[in-house]
Amino acid sequence: MSSTPLAAVPSPRSTPVFRGRIGRDARSGHYAVPRRYRLHLSTACADGLRIAVTHGLLGLGESCPAVFLSAVPDCPNGGHSVLRPLYEASAHRYAGPAAAPVLSDDWSGRIVSTHAPDITRDLARHFGESGTRLYPGDAESEIEAVERLCAHGIEGAAQRAGAAGAEQAERDEAVGLLLETLGSLDRWLDGREHLIRDELTAADVELWVSLVQLDTVHRNHLDAAAVQRIADHAHLWAYARRLAAHPAFGTHLDLDGIARRHHAHCRGLEAAGAAVQILDWAAHAADETGACRS
Repeated sequence: MSSTPLAAVPSPRSTPVFRGRIGRDARSGHYAVPRRYRLHLSTACADGLRIAVTHGLLGLGESCPAVFLSAVPDCPNGGHSVLRPLYEASAHRYAGPAAAPVLSDDWSGRIVSTHAPDITRDLARHFGESGTRLYPGDAESEIEAVERLCAHGIEGAAQRAGAAGAEQAERDEAVGLLLETLGSLDRWLDGREHLIRDELTAADVELWVSLVQLDTVHRNHLDAAAVQRIADHAHLWAYARRLAAHPAFGTHLDLDGIARRHHAHCRGLEAAGAAVQILDWAAHAADETGACRS
């Protein structure tokens, strides 16, 4: 998969408040020690779901425990009250939202990072215990290209296509970009199990979560014709179904939480596409796991 078309496209994701990194030895300050760090996640948000799936694939339940938070933050500013002490200990007079995801350091009682891509990379590089190589050293540029593709061509385009008050021309342009991106991925996945080199990598986690968001959140603001065209990518949605049946993916799929979080924060109008579900995610997640988190 070529990275050229989106090489200069910035991600629309928000700037993290904290961006410390885990290193290999004591000189790094935050160095890799089992049971030193803790994750605080809501799997109802896309970044939390990405980290949770990564955490499951790497088998880090013992070495880096995860605390799962409520789907809907309990503070008016979008933060979680349970995270407030961590934020206040980490930044003098911190006044912003105590938002998830968070990687915290139990030794100091402070936050290491709130930047999801850094968190997933550091977990994979310094704590992976399952033998799964989510970030193969020679595939980093391909993984980054998929991240940009998902952020700009799927999630960003879907948000613009369903934005309240947007001009019809803007919405049509965004739908066009979305369909172009999905079509490219659909053709790429014809005859392939995974995105990169026929092995499960972080690129698959990235794309799968974007597809979950597209079908459970963004389609609510699209018309039925657009959703039908989105659904008309057989290889792509078959790929999404396969991954949903993987325990590390399906067990973290909190469909009810995603819906409640969306309705709590969304200010847009529901469109006809809300009635056109593309996948029965709960059924596919239960294929291998017997049950799903929702």
